[in-house]
Parts: sequence; structure tokens; C-alpha cells
Amino acid sequence: MKLGRRKEEPVKAVKLPDRYDTVTLTTPRGERFPARVVEREDETLRVAVLVPMKALNGKELKGTVLEYSNHRGRTRLRGEVRIEDPGQPDLLCVEGPHHAQVLQEREYVRIKSARPVIVYAGGDRLQMRSYTVDLSGGGFLLAGPDTLKVGEEVKFQLTIEQSAAPLTGKGRVVRTDAKGRRAVEFEGISDFDRRRLVRFIFDCQRAERARGLIDGES
Repeated sequence: MKLGRRKEEPVKAVKLPDRYDTVTLTTPRGERFPARVVEREDETLRVAVLVPMKALNGKELKGTVLEYSNHRGRTRLRGEVRIEDPGQPDLLCVEGPHHAQVLQEREYVRIKSARPVIVYAGGDRLQMRSYTVDLSGGGFLLAGPDTLKVGEEVKFQLTIEQSAAPLTGKGRVVRTDAKGRRAVEFEGISDFDRRRLVRFIFDCQRAERARGLIDGES
């Protein structure tokens, strides 16, 4: 249940992400690397990649874009991307964003719901049981564990109904909140399981509305 249709809108000016914000670097080959803003100036960003990566060559640097979320949706910036110190290829400088696109994609509806989930990390070597704090069609916020790192890929089994098979798929830890809880964004989930999840969220909203816990506009 995604609200609105996705379209791209060129913009002349855009608010840059703030220091410590989590962003994503996407190379011309489609590789995506989670990163964090470590310094922000008027027209310059310095970002540190949070996972191991090889040094990008000139062509890859020229075509790399930076993506992040703001109040308008998912925003994509282009600028001059360069490595300032060859000894630190994971520290990139993005100068003078000269083109930006807002991917006008409104967020999935999100609800607070504690549902059991099994998370597999470390190439399936680690199995951890936890529960969700909230849920949406695009991912969930985990109560724990605090050993998961931003950028780490995980597999999951999410139980939304005890009488039905769990939802399964792959995700990536994209951020932590002030309480140290991990947000997982779906990267691989079947359309059938996503529809089941969206239907569950809709049913929860309808039940809360019937009990007067949320208004009819929510």
C-alpha cells in the first residue's frame, strides 16, 4: 500500500543532508554503499563509506550519485565526487551539487507493532531472535540486537500472524535511532509477502480506527 506515484522532479536548489546523516552512494554499476556525512560546508559534503569497498576509479567517481531522505521523499544529488586522500579511499568529497532529483515517492504507511522476528547475519552464521518496534511495507525497526552494524545485510523471518507462515526476505541495516535500535530496509521480499504485510498493516489501522485510537484521516 504505497501512497502516490513515483516520479522524478528536477530541482534547482535542495537542502543538503546534515552532518552525521546516513546517505547512500550509488555507482554507475549500480553498487550501493551506505555512508555517513562527516562534514558539511556551503556547497561541499564529505562522506565516509561505512562498509569495506575498493577505491573507485575516475569514471566511477564521475558517475556516482548521493541519495538521502528528506521531507519531500528520496533525494538524489549529483556533483563532483573525488577522493582527497588516496590512503583513505572510503572518504569521499562531493563538491557543488549541480543537479538534483527528488524521487517523489511517499513513504509506506508505518504502524507501531511488536511482532517476533528471527534475523540471520554474518552469512547466516548468526541467528538472533528479536521483535519489531514498528512495521511498514518497506522495512521495520528492530528492538535489537545492538551488534548489527549499519550497512550489514541480513535475512529475516517475520511472523505477523501465528496461524500463517512467516514472511521471509533480505534486508539491510540502514540506520540506528537514539535508543540504539536498528532500522532494516527491505532489499529482497516477494510481492506476495509484501502484499501480506501491507494487508496486515491495513487491518491493524482499521482495528485501531474502529476503537477510536486513530482518526479517519490517518
